[in-house]
Amino acid sequence: MNSNFTDYLLETTGATSCKEVEVIQSLWSGYGKISRYQLKNSSINTVVVKCISPDSSGTHPRGWNTTNSHNRKIHSYKVETNWYQQWSSLCNANCKIPSLIGSYTEGNQQWIILEDLNTNFPLRKTQLSLPEIEACLQWLANFHITFLNKAPKGLWEIGTYWHLQTRPDEFEKIEHQELKSKAHRIDELLNQCQYQTIVHGDAKLANFCFSENGKKVAAVDFQYVGGGCGIKDIAYFLGSCLSSSECEFYQDELLDFYFSVLKTSFETHDFGFDFSSLEREWRKMYPIACTDFVRFLLGWMPTHQKVNNYNRNIMNSVLSSI
Repeated sequence: MNSNFTDYLLETTGATSCKEVEVIQSLWSGYGKISRYQLKNSSINTVVVKCISPDSSGTHPRGWNTTNSHNRKIHSYKVETNWYQQWSSLCNANCKIPSLIGSYTEGNQQWIILEDLNTNFPLRKTQLSLPEIEACLQWLANFHITFLNKAPKGLWEIGTYWHLQTRPDEFEKIEHQELKSKAHRIDELLNQCQYQTIVHGDAKLANFCFSENGKKVAAVDFQYVGGGCGIKDIAYFLGSCLSSSECEFYQDELLDFYFSVLKTSFETHDFGFDFSSLEREWRKMYPIACTDFVRFLLGWMPTHQKVNNYNRNIMNSVLSSI
């Protein structure tokens, strides 16, 4: 353990000693780790520490060890630090995230100290019931309204980890020529939406933490938070927790639920425009967002399970319309 970081952690939390009691997970491609620390004689019992150490990076799980990949990851950790320092305090209980306790940098190593969500959100799930899916959609709707019309200063100008600008290597690998030829137009349609917010950018099931009863959630992992059309998070999230047939069966019901929560949250603010215009635009963008994510997958890993009949049918419909 870095002694200077330890000193910082103790000073920040008022603890007399600390101990790493669990490695929660390694960061993608070996860029560090997320650990739980136990504190002694502090008002805080445990904290979660995200340690970013680029020198420890290893082989990419999918073989994408490129300069673009490395630079994207390095920037993503700067974005995440900026998010917690400059933006996270705007989130409330309706879009709960871990509170920032402190951040420390030494050379190219970085530590982000966060509230341990396990106290109130101890469950991690690999499959969801419909009410649990709705709990995540409720979080996303409140998040999107909280940051509606806010310029993403210090974040990614365009949020999400798969957007075209940051994926030139994968783009070159796409064999679907019609999709490849129309990819930039699809990207433009999403980026030129009138109604923009800040998107989570990696809103998959694995990044949601659940309360004991499954009725409330909190979200983690803000490396790819940035500007964009909120429906991108929804398209990506539903694909992360539903099969092809489930997406087809539940699509309308779940989109209706998301927009109902979005409207309720919208009406607690005074944005100076009618909600129906936002809803029309974002509903129209849903198939565009699904197609954009398939574009990434077909370059990154064409055999991925998310390249399924549901997404292929949406993609074919979108391609025939533009």
